Amino acid sequence: MRSLARRLGIDTRYLLLGLPLAVIAFCLLVAGLSVGVSTAILWIGVPILGAALLLARGFADLERRMLPEVLGGSVARPRYRPAPQGAGRFRRMVNPLTSGQSWLDLLHGIVNLPVAIATFCLTVIWWAGAVLGLTYPIYGWVLEAIPDNDGLPELLGFGDGALVGVVLTTAVGVLFAITLPLVVRGAALVQAGFSRALLTGVAELHGHGDGPARTGESPLVFAGRTGERRAAFTA
Repeated sequence: MRSLARRLGIDTRYLLLGLPLAVIAFCLLVAGLSVGVSTAILWIGVPILGAALLLARGFADLERRMLPEVLGGSVARPRYRPAPQGAGRFRRMVNPLTSGQSWLDLLHGIVNLPVAIATFCLTVIWWAGAVLGLTYPIYGWVLEAIPDNDGLPELLGFGDGALVGVVLTTAVGVLFAITLPLVVRGAALVQAGFSRALLTGVAELHGHGDGPARTGESPLVFAGRTGERRAAFTA
């Protein structure tokens, strides 16, 4: 029971945080892409596109950090193509344009919004149905006493008695509560599966992923381990 409650909490948090993050990412990335494409002919837009892709990478990394807890296992972080050694400032600014994964990150940041809206709404509806239904015996008597209040029993043809209304609405709340873990879990898997396909699918397919999102270690530990490998290589 405790593990079920923990899983429900993890999935709910992931889905509720997903919508505001998706809205912010969508607004920033669409604005950056629009400005960059419209001014690319003047070359001003090229570094703007590079900055937009870097921003998309940041949102993608944030999503990749949340995926292991939802999916129950580590995921790969793609290796982005580094800038050539000795490259100038402009070359480094536009380097994200040469990485295919950067464009997948941008695509995810844009098309993820409708998915996040759907899973967010589904989660809120099921939580609201369960909470309001189960607590209806506390406040439902007041609502049932309101004259000309056509509640659920009247709409279904069960009469207009207060007791009937409380019992029926509570039963609906119980149904929402029983199915809540399954519905929220399904929504979380849809959201996470979509993100994994775009953000880690290529790396996992070719087996060249790297980073803390794959190993499950913290970013600080990963950075320290990477520095040790580089020091050993150059020694």
